[in-house]
Amino acid sequence: MTKKINLLAHLKSDFASGLVVFLVALPLCLGIAMASGAPLFSGIISGIVGGIVVGYLSTSHLSVTGPAAGLTAIVLTAITDLGAFNIFLTAVFIAGLLQLLLGFLKAGTLSNYIPTNVIEGMLAGIGIIIILKQLPHAVGYDADFEGDEAFLQTNGGNTFSSLFGLLHYVQLGSILISVVSLTVLILWDKIPALKKLKVIPAALVAVILGVLLNEFFVQNMSSLAIQKQHLVSLPVPQSISDFQNILILPDFTALFQMKVWTIGLTIAVVASIETLLCIEAADRMDSQKRYTNTNIELKAQGIGNILSSLLGGLPMTSVVVRTSANNNAGAKTKMSAIIHGLLLLLCVLSIPALLNKIPLATLASVLLLVGYKLAQPATFIHFWHRGKYQFIPFIATLLAVVFTDLLKGVALGLIISVIFVLKGNLKRAYSFSKQAYADGDIIHIDLAQEVSFLNKAAIKSTLNDLPENSKVVINASDTVYIAHDILDLIKEFKSVRAKELQIKVKLKGFKKAYQLENSEDVLNKVKIEHNPIKTQSKTDNN
Repeated sequence: MTKKINLLAHLKSDFASGLVVFLVALPLCLGIAMASGAPLFSGIISGIVGGIVVGYLSTSHLSVTGPAAGLTAIVLTAITDLGAFNIFLTAVFIAGLLQLLLGFLKAGTLSNYIPTNVIEGMLAGIGIIIILKQLPHAVGYDADFEGDEAFLQTNGGNTFSSLFGLLHYVQLGSILISVVSLTVLILWDKIPALKKLKVIPAALVAVILGVLLNEFFVQNMSSLAIQKQHLVSLPVPQSISDFQNILILPDFTALFQMKVWTIGLTIAVVASIETLLCIEAADRMDSQKRYTNTNIELKAQGIGNILSSLLGGLPMTSVVVRTSANNNAGAKTKMSAIIHGLLLLLCVLSIPALLNKIPLATLASVLLLVGYKLAQPATFIHFWHRGKYQFIPFIATLLAVVFTDLLKGVALGLIISVIFVLKGNLKRAYSFSKQAYADGDIIHIDLAQEVSFLNKAAIKSTLNDLPENSKVVINASDTVYIAHDILDLIKEFKSVRAKELQIKVKLKGFKKAYQLENSEDVLNKVKIEHNPIKTQSKTDNN
């Protein structure tokens, strides 16, 4: 059952994190729109709808929705093939309807079958991409659009050739601002005197210092002054009619064109897969280990894409970069995503000229830190120590994400993981049983000889449905192999969720080899009656 979220419970931390996500999302929305061959404001509209509407409807506490770099190639080709942006908007409208249908068909549960090492490999790969792509912006070389994640470039180059190219376009003012910004971002949480100012995000301080430094260079006509092309470039409407021209309506006369439906279906499938991957990653980031209802998420994304198309916006997905920035900034609830959408709306309408003074080098510094936290060395060491069956899918996913794209990388990681599981199943049969006992309030979960990541969805669902103040015995006495995903799930449930819901948990048969020691007999030796009764399984995942 989905617990009602108090959106105002953590307003101080959520506002600070929403402000950081707003600063990160602004250039990404513009850059993705530009790369997609769409009007610049279409990216902003998508970010606003994704933040406010999808943020409100979603059950994810950390996920942030907006225009996605993974859709740029599809959008650019679609606009070119259809010949008009308003016809393309009709395809986005269809995509939203199809996502809504997928939500009602409960297609969101597919995300439960993605193993943790593949998700972590995807996140580390995206972290490396962010670092590689933002280094040129940090030194004043802005040849690639903000938010670009593709290894191969349209000009025939690639990510590495862009890195070599930046040596010929170094701008000293950008480097100085990047260094100052990174210094602020790194030291803000480490100096005790600055911790008292936690309500003020370090990213905001870095942006303000970047703007003031560049204004000082400009006023003194210094060679360090950053030129206009290296600043945020938001269109500045001059009149009410300019605002009216921003909203482009879909051409619904194109509803009967097969090509429009084909593009709509493509967007729906790709956007849904990327969203489910990001939601699984967001749940992994969540320190409170809360679960997102992925079927509700698909419905929210569908409604978001329908509204975005009606207002002239780009298609959207849940986005890893903004979600990671949200988590790193200390977001507690989905209110931070809503605040980021509101800030996009208010600031773009009221102070676009001021926003255009922000150096891209400052925003690159913020993203560089996000990238490092996603791909920090400790993650590689962690999976290396878990053995080859965990490390190989992790590193394969990472490399494929960097050198191809997110979907191909995850697909490769999944294929390798499935091969390893099938290899193990040739040796060991698998069975899983769950029993509940009448009025004793004791639930007995017996794990079989082999429990792989394919059983993650069933076990997660079982743990998520446990009633408050109940007693649970999880028995692994007869188990030969337990996937690290399942161990992590049980460990996180016992240490976080069980305490919140006052659930008493006893682990039985978990040896030190599984890195989970047997717990104390928290059931106080309550006698377990061997009269199993049927229990209702999870019936709805709306």
